[in-house]
Amino acid sequence: MIDPHLLAAFAVASVLIILAPGPSVLFVVGRALAHGRRVALASAVGNAVGAYALVAAVAFGLGPLVERSVVLFTALKLAGAAYLVYLGVKAWRERGALQAETSGGAPEGGLPRLLWEGFAVGAANPKTLVFFAAVLPQFVDRAQGHVALQMLLLGLVFSAIAVVCDSGWAIGASTARAWFARSPRRLSAIGGAGGLCMIGLGLTVAVTGRKD
Repeated sequence: MIDPHLLAAFAVASVLIILAPGPSVLFVVGRALAHGRRVALASAVGNAVGAYALVAAVAFGLGPLVERSVVLFTALKLAGAAYLVYLGVKAWRERGALQAETSGGAPEGGLPRLLWEGFAVGAANPKTLVFFAAVLPQFVDRAQGHVALQMLLLGLVFSAIAVVCDSGWAIGASTARAWFARSPRRLSAIGGAGGLCMIGLGLTVAVTGRKD
């Protein structure tokens, strides 16, 4: 149904936008530094699912509306920024308890909570929203029909690439964290750094982007 050439071109465009440091990458890295590999990998999966929710929004007509509306776009951007700051503050406040976490279970709430947090950040990522609203329709062959279905299939490609790339960031950052985990003081410091990273990311998202 989808032209192979369009699919390949979209995959390349997806890799470029995913690898460019932005909210998703920095969020996963921050989670890896603050909480470790398992949390970061779950966050990467949730983030990709959140991005796919944006694909669905674009496919069914909501994406262009949000992209054209300054009010809606700003509301989504600020919601994502506020959530990132909240997660960063939480990680900073809990940095002293990370030593127990490394030898115990997952953070409070378990896997569903981790997936939800990643989903919320992915669904409120302004960079991804603009990419889908402005770029995704260009890779659809309207002559083939089923435009919404084509967008959903392309979105699956994007999400799969996102999981692979973000998981690479998660593994790399968590590997560096493993050295810090040998010392409670070092672990507390890196956990605090991960929290500050997410706080800074949230503030950056809040003050950048469209102003027209």
